[in-house]
Amino acid sequence: MTNLVEVEDFTRHSEERRTSAFQLEVKNWLERHPETQYVDILLNDLNGVFRGKRIPVAALAKLEKGCYFPASVFAMDILGNTVEEAGLGQSLGEPDNLCMPVPGSLVPSASDPARIAQLLLTMCNQDGTPFDVEPRNVLNRLWQQLRNRGLFPVVAVELEFYLVDKARDAEGFIQPPCAPGSSERNMQSQVYSVDNLDHFGAVLRDIDALARQQNIPADGALAEASPGQFEINLHHTRDVLSACDHAVQLKRLIRQVAENHGMTATFMAKPYEEYAGSGMHVHISMLDAADHNAFAADDGSDSPLLKRALAGMLDLMPASMALLAPNVNAYRRFVPEAYVPLQASWGHNNRTVALRIPCGDSDNHRVEYRVAGADANPYLVMSAILAGILHGLDNALPLPQPVQGNGHEAEGIPLPVRQSEALLEFESSYPLQKLLGERFGAVWHSCKRHEMMQFERLVTATEIDWMLKNA
Repeated sequence: MTNLVEVEDFTRHSEERRTSAFQLEVKNWLERHPETQYVDILLNDLNGVFRGKRIPVAALAKLEKGCYFPASVFAMDILGNTVEEAGLGQSLGEPDNLCMPVPGSLVPSASDPARIAQLLLTMCNQDGTPFDVEPRNVLNRLWQQLRNRGLFPVVAVELEFYLVDKARDAEGFIQPPCAPGSSERNMQSQVYSVDNLDHFGAVLRDIDALARQQNIPADGALAEASPGQFEINLHHTRDVLSACDHAVQLKRLIRQVAENHGMTATFMAKPYEEYAGSGMHVHISMLDAADHNAFAADDGSDSPLLKRALAGMLDLMPASMALLAPNVNAYRRFVPEAYVPLQASWGHNNRTVALRIPCGDSDNHRVEYRVAGADANPYLVMSAILAGILHGLDNALPLPQPVQGNGHEAEGIPLPVRQSEALLEFESSYPLQKLLGERFGAVWHSCKRHEMMQFERLVTATEIDWMLKNA
């Protein structure tokens, strides 16, 4: 005789099979979070900035069929202005494109986790295929190319950032914050200081707690080289898209928590002249179909596949700088003796090179890509890395000798250290344009050239000081 519980279980599972994965996600969310009132639905644009809107929670289930945003969301400058030269705005009639929810991305918002949730979106073309200008889709296509070859990247993102006082100093410049509850302002560099973590413990505890609520796999904070500067590392994962989803979500979370504590969090590459810049380092290894680390030879040394990957990443690195350092301020980070690579170089256990092979056993043999600034778009940084690897696998490229000692003094391919040079390298690189997609390349170049020209028209206070009476 059939048990009543068995009948109920069968009926429930049959109903679930008729329910979409997104409907189940929403249903489970509302059961666990009945107090939710609003949901922020979010697209991550070219600059890594979230664009979207806040909807009532009652409208959430309707997103199963998607919603619409203009394609020009992916042709905006850093201030949110549409760059018409990119060709996605008025010249096309400002068309809308369908946007679909990213599965598993419904989480509490750090701004008000009790009442507000957030959900990531991804854009499609009119025919339902992925919109090729969206950075997330650019990355997904490159990732798929590696998977088609039986290669599976394992990646981790490290993010540096500054906490900044909302009040400016006497000269109008930004300054490190006072330790919460005191008038003490630390102006000294104290890398790895545990006491600095204690001073900002409340902020860092909230970041950690909310990261857990958002299912962001983050380690605890590390005090970095400069006052108010910290680093948070994300765990290694085989899901390359999720790694970048978590990185952009973490950046938003950190900003929101800082605001809640009366501070500003900034991921500017170089917010202070006198202090270190902030970087985004990416660790990457490669598994084969048998889950063996394809970057390690049997004896634990560099495998032939790793050497081809290194050669490809180095060859495309100058052209990739437009993605790794996406604005004028990003290039202020590239100064000598600042643990920032100025050349396309590599080496073992060496923090002065662009591609570092860290210490570790054969299972953890990997590359640390050390070039990008914290202001870069994580999807595009990862895209530059995977494009370089594919480039190396498909071409017999020379690999320079690993750097011994100070990489700043070694010979190597110089990286462009001005945005104009980087954009020229980017535009001129056929291999990189082909791998990223020509339409994406054209839109990115148009938007960033527009930004650069707007910036270069500005007359700065320094110019006035130097030239007003001396020119």
